[in-house]
Amino acid sequence: MSTDNKQAADDAKEKKERRKGMNNARTPEAVYGLAFIGALVYYIQHAATFWEGVLGFFKALIWPALLIYKWLEFLKM
Repeated sequence: MSTDNKQAADDAKEKKERRKGMNNARTPEAVYGLAFIGALVYYIQHAATFWEGVLGFFKALIWPALLIYKWLEFLKM
């Protein structure tokens, strides 16, 4: 029985460690979410028409990809 208890304790410790690492993985999502909201507010405030606001929404979605593209282009990679 002591071997079973030790195995159960090890399993519980392993699950706790996995959960601990998963919480840290959510930080980039939060940063992206805040950046998206900031970009969305910026583009919508500068939109003169409804369709410019719609275009601003799509720009807010894809700006990180454009940023990385331009950065890699700058580094000539």
